[in-house]
Amino acid sequence: MKRTLILVRHAAAEDQKLMVRDFERELVGKGKTDSSAMGRWMASKNIYPDRFISSRAARAAQTAVIIGDQLHYQAADIILEDILYDGGARGYLAVVNAIPAESEVVALFGHNPDITYFAEYLSGADLESMSKGSLVIIEFDNLEWAEVSAKTGTFILYQSPKQLRDSIQ
Repeated sequence: MKRTLILVRHAAAEDQKLMVRDFERELVGKGKTDSSAMGRWMASKNIYPDRFISSRAARAAQTAVIIGDQLHYQAADIILEDILYDGGARGYLAVVNAIPAESEVVALFGHNPDITYFAEYLSGADLESMSKGSLVIIEFDNLEWAEVSAKTGTFILYQSPKQLRDSIQ
């Protein structure tokens, strides 16, 4: 059985301010627009995750809700995980290894640099740094989620909001 993991970096958010904790930073207009565009792109490619998992940080959760809206995924069904905020690649791996076997396509929403490191760890691809709102698709052949580990995945593609904007022009 093939399993697909879609790693999504949160979209553009408020700059860090003195009065707003990093965890509470919300998406700005560009981040909302980019998230919506990425969700529409996923729908156009017939990419419909059966499970959404997100960091609890506002900007990641908002990215998940907006993309989910474009894919008719209910916001109430998004699973929020504390460890995806500053948990490092090890935290990401723990979340992936705990995904129930019945899920085949999973979207996971998180933060840089951890999400880029995790994508590289799983696939061996050199991504440098995922841009805000971008996604990476990694496939795993004949593995259960609990068996996913270093370089067990195949890098399929990288898609960013900028690539979408450039393709329209």
